[in-house]
Amino acid sequence: MWLFSRSCQSKARLAGKTVVITGANTGIGKETAKDLYRRGARVVLACRDVEKAKQAIEELQTTLPSKPEREQFSGEPGELSICHLDLCSFASVRKCAQTLNSTEPNIHILINNAGVMMCPFAKTEDGYEIQLQANHLGHFLLTLLLLPKLMKSTPARIINVSSIAHMYADIDFDDINLEQSYSSMKAYNRSKLANILFTKELARQLEEAKIDGITTYSLHPGLIATELGRHLNETVFPGARFIARIVSVPFRKTPELGAQTTIHCATDEKAESETGLYYKECSVAAPSTKSKDPELARKLWNESIKMVGLEPKNNLNELLTQISQILSSM
Repeated sequence: MWLFSRSCQSKARLAGKTVVITGANTGIGKETAKDLYRRGARVVLACRDVEKAKQAIEELQTTLPSKPEREQFSGEPGELSICHLDLCSFASVRKCAQTLNSTEPNIHILINNAGVMMCPFAKTEDGYEIQLQANHLGHFLLTLLLLPKLMKSTPARIINVSSIAHMYADIDFDDINLEQSYSSMKAYNRSKLANILFTKELARQLEEAKIDGITTYSLHPGLIATELGRHLNETVFPGARFIARIVSVPFRKTPELGAQTTIHCATDEKAESETGLYYKECSVAAPSTKSKDPELARKLWNESIKMVGLEPKNNLNELLTQISQILSSM
């Protein structure tokens, strides 16, 4: 186990706050849900597999944090709920957003945690490479559709779980599905770069539109012992998953430790005054040069708008008008 992992130090209680976490039925998403639920938050598990989400809720209700005596867990736990979400279907994303907008009076924290890693080449029902849609485009659309609700719930936070793998990525808009140059690692790295570019551009757009009270974060959780690597034997070579497990032992975190930077971004008092930054080990960190390219971020934003079926607009306020019209017609 990685010996130098930092833990979130925030003692903040979240009673009265509503948190939406994608992919919260397993791995670091479930550990994040456990922590925030025990801090008193209402936590909505937005998951593709509803049955697994129900099992996760049973576990979260009966399993205490590893250090239950900590101050942030001293009060009553919050509530747990489920909303179906398949990020590989824009129709499902829109339905999930519709449900959340109609059932939740407020959303104070949105954690875009769900993801897939190094899958064999496949396209979603919407026609996009699966890692690009599951890791970026689905969350991009969900965030925009929930933005009006987040604006009414300020102070609010939007957290995108990325990866240090973004350091090795670029985005070729002429081969957006990587049909001419696919590798599972290249596709994964690119989707994680997209998470950071989206975070930075959203922060810029919010500032330009003079929308206060919403802060954005991207982060690297660390190398985690989860099921994300289940495709390695197919996409790398037979036995790759076993070798990766052995080699990574000195550096691998438990899901609980892997959730700490997400929890930091969701709860830390100092982080509430920060926006558009990248974090690891519960601290601000330096992302890749490519991820700091404002032109690349702006181009990805514009292309993503079109890919998720929205009309390009001159600014965020115009886009929000379009989104409000979409929501009112749902």
